Amino acid sequence: MSIVSPNPKYIEIQNVAQTFKTKKGPFVALRDINLNVAKGEFVALIGHSGCGKSTLLNLIAGLTTPTQGSLICANREIAGPGPERAVVFQNHSLLPWLTCFENVYLGVERVFGSRNPGAAVETKAQLIARTDAALAMVGLTPAAQKRPGEISGGMKQRVGIARALAMEPKVLLMDEPFGALDALTRAKLQDELLEIVARTQSTVVMVTHDVDEAVLLSDKIVMMTNGPAATIGEVLSVDLPRPRNRVALADSAEYLGYRKAVIDFLYTRQAHVEKAA
Repeated sequence: MSIVSPNPKYIEIQNVAQTFKTKKGPFVALRDINLNVAKGEFVALIGHSGCGKSTLLNLIAGLTTPTQGSLICANREIAGPGPERAVVFQNHSLLPWLTCFENVYLGVERVFGSRNPGAAVETKAQLIARTDAALAMVGLTPAAQKRPGEISGGMKQRVGIARALAMEPKVLLMDEPFGALDALTRAKLQDELLEIVARTQSTVVMVTHDVDEAVLLSDKIVMMTNGPAATIGEVLSVDLPRPRNRVALADSAEYLGYRKAVIDFLYTRQAHVEKAA
């Protein structure tokens, strides 16, 4: 088990810092962030609350601009949101008056119904087919005409994932997408995500608090130091073969070794400062 060696630079984060203006003065959320993510790689960001995981994800999404440094995706600077980077939040963010199909179709129409100049615009039939395919990918075809209030929390998250995947993003960004779900639903969606990523070969960056989730899903775990002024403390390569099976891994010495390494970082080397409060 060792720190990851440099990978091909599909996402490049170079000397990034983020400072927010507050009533009490400048608040340094992140400092000295340097990270490369390879194409098709699954990366987990983990750390205690307040370590800037979501801030870093928002920077990659282009939802905020860094105070210092630069972020590059597919050789283009990230200067704002774009359809090549789709985000799945912990809150599913569905429009309650629309059906599952309509929630996904809305994003599909925005991306593929009005392409950039010189690019082909898809027909309505093509947009519908793309939406249907995305819902089928997450097993929601039977619930396509139901509204968010008529489905479970796990199904709502599936809709959010389907909406993101339907746009064929180069990068899938996930901010604790399963954090509000019960343990069994969470495990089921983790397994489904493994299958989807294997099929789509997506590049994924996911924020999580869950050590087991990070080890099960990831190729690389980025462990953040405590905030404020958080930075990357260690990057761990997870060299477990794919496809991964949670039952088979339960007794795996390699799996348990990775799990122990992350727990040691979080609870020994980065024992949470709130403990003393």
